[in-house]
This record gives sequence, C-alpha cells and structure tokens, in this order.
Amino acid sequence: MAVRLNEDKEMVQRIKEGLKRTGGYCPCRLQRTEENKCICKEFREQIADPDFKGYCHCLLYYKD
Repeated sequence: MAVRLNEDKEMVQRIKEGLKRTGGYCPCRLQRTEENKCICKEFREQIADPDFKGYCHCLLYYKD
C-alpha cells in the first residue's frame, strides 16, 4: 500500500492553497469538523480498506 500526491502539480498547488486558507480542513468540504481535517476521516478509512485504490475526495492523494 502506498499513498502519494496527485501527479497533476497544478491541482496539488491549488488544493494546498485551499488547505492553507481553511486551516488544514479539506477545501472541498463545507463543514469544518475534525472528520474533514486533512487527511480526512473518509480517506483514512479508504486507506485502511485493502481493496480500495483511488483518489481522496479532493483529489490531493492517491492510494495505490
């Protein structure tokens, strides 16, 4: 299992800017809760799933 950044450098830059603006909360989510703090609960659960392969909700990370 490996988690890496999206290969699209421009997208990564925009998402990281959004994370700075929101204090580390997913810029794609409206609610500012601990569950939405990057790396969000949803993606942590997906990482734990041995069958999951894909991007997190905001497309910053990818799990191989």
